[in-house]
Amino acid sequence: MPDWGGEFLPSAENYMGGNGFLLTLAKGFMPSLAAVSKIDFPHRVSQAEVKAYAKELFRPSFPQVDRLMGIFDNTEIVTRNFCQPLADYSLARTFRESNESYIQTSLDYSVQAIEQALGSAQLQKEDITDLVFVSTTGLATPSLDALIMNRMRLRTDVNRIPIFGLGCAGGVSGFAKANLLAMARPDAVVALVSVELCSFTFLRNDFSKSNFVASSLFSDGVACCIVTGDQRPGNAGITYHAARSKLYYDTLDVMGWQFTNDGFKVVFAESIPEIIRKHIYDDIASFLALQKMTLDDVKNFIFHPGGRKILEAYQETLPVDGDFLFNTRQVMNDNGNMSSASVLYVLERFWRHGFENGPGLMVALGPGFSSEMVLLKMNNR
Repeated sequence: MPDWGGEFLPSAENYMGGNGFLLTLAKGFMPSLAAVSKIDFPHRVSQAEVKAYAKELFRPSFPQVDRLMGIFDNTEIVTRNFCQPLADYSLARTFRESNESYIQTSLDYSVQAIEQALGSAQLQKEDITDLVFVSTTGLATPSLDALIMNRMRLRTDVNRIPIFGLGCAGGVSGFAKANLLAMARPDAVVALVSVELCSFTFLRNDFSKSNFVASSLFSDGVACCIVTGDQRPGNAGITYHAARSKLYYDTLDVMGWQFTNDGFKVVFAESIPEIIRKHIYDDIASFLALQKMTLDDVKNFIFHPGGRKILEAYQETLPVDGDFLFNTRQVMNDNGNMSSASVLYVLERFWRHGFENGPGLMVALGPGFSSEMVLLKMNNR
């Protein structure tokens, strides 16, 4: 079991190659998760409804649709979290129209998620020092963080970091970066916002298997985490410990988007579970070894719910007893795959329903192909 004492140096060396200045600056500064919020959209529908609707939507242009409908039944998803009514999928919208809807919807729900998290943390909007915005399902310049600042009238000197393109891995990566900001500045209040509105990327005339898989899995999610430096009062039950990124060479075609005249065409390879089986145990074990830990030390598994086959690959590969992915599976069953926001919904579930005292491990994989990991100290107070 690791020594969680005050002499522990946080994981700045994993990012900066052992830069002595940053290590000295980071020593003893342990950022905390002060609050986490999520959005439950008003248009939640059952997976059975989505399947029936997709069948009728695809059938006129794709007579072979029946042979692919079984994909919906094998997901273990019960309901989907959507920001728009199911009927809107049938609308013939240009990419411009879809993206404008993405921007407006993202702005509205981002503000709502931030206000909810600030209220839970008993902080004011004037306290925010940094704003990290993560998304991969729409485009905006000025970036959404600038729009959020204008809408909420945040301080004009807020440090903004927009992150695009990390896909499902963006939630863990964004959380790591939010904590690094709070580590460097102990009076920081960092708002991390993840917005993924996958429904606006749906292409009704894309009959590829990847699109059918995406249609059976992906949904919409918005989450906000408030991370504070150690000189800010608040809940210190979950504190940052370390982080690590890993890119796998020659896997650029595994996951991502092809940008077409019609919008975002999904790339989703069948090899993802096999990549997990090949790499994830060694990656996690080596990451934990840097912290003088093993997998047996981890008490809370905060994994991105990518899909049934991905969860099975984790369970088959990681020698962990019991249903260690229970919270992850519940989020998937209730919401579907919300890309980068999903893992923050899992974190929110741990936050709301409780966790076991001890280390917590956040894991997500995304385009690159790559993995992101964060190690937490989790102690109920």
